[in-house]
Amino acid sequence: MKPGRACWIAGAAAAALVAAGAITYAGAGDDGAERVPAADSADAGFARDMAVHHQQAVEMSYIVRDRTGDEEVRRLAYDIAQTQANQRGMMIGWLDLWGLPKVSSDPPMTWMGMGDMPSAGEGSLMPGMATDAEMEKLGTLNGRQAEVFYLQLMTEHHKGGVHMAEGCAETCTVGVEKRLARGMVESQESEIRLMADLLAERGAKPRA
Repeated sequence: MKPGRACWIAGAAAAALVAAGAITYAGAGDDGAERVPAADSADAGFARDMAVHHQQAVEMSYIVRDRTGDEEVRRLAYDIAQTQANQRGMMIGWLDLWGLPKVSSDPPMTWMGMGDMPSAGEGSLMPGMATDAEMEKLGTLNGRQAEVFYLQLMTEHHKGGVHMAEGCAETCTVGVEKRLARGMVESQESEIRLMADLLAERGAKPRA
């Protein structure tokens, strides 16, 4: 791994986790704590949907760590898994704090006005999410093939996540959640650029 890139990945992950810890601590006394959002609000919808979105990224990242010995991809996958698992826990914690259900009868993305958008199905519940077949395929690949497929899937996953986080940054009302969403946009856009470089090094490109 290139030293500069290794430091970038480790530093970005550390910064994300420190920020996440600060946000978790602030959640109990933040300006939004006294304004419990409604079950159909953007705040609740984002927390529910992004928790599901993040869970798949965590699963995908742990799959590839077992399918390759490349330390750079393994480090990136570990950092993504740790960061998104931490953030997922925070969002579920907020739903508990607010006394709101963790699941909704409304279709995913309803809080963004996209509840009537056709789903890709087969596990792909929201934009960027991989299908069940794609997750199964990732688990059958090894080495460079696994690395390329993971980087392609995660690039799409991040693009969908950025879209959702931008929606929360614009429409959520709980301050601590808006800050988390803005942080997601910045970190995932940086990782998208990094993954484009990693794909190029392997003679591949993000999927169209």
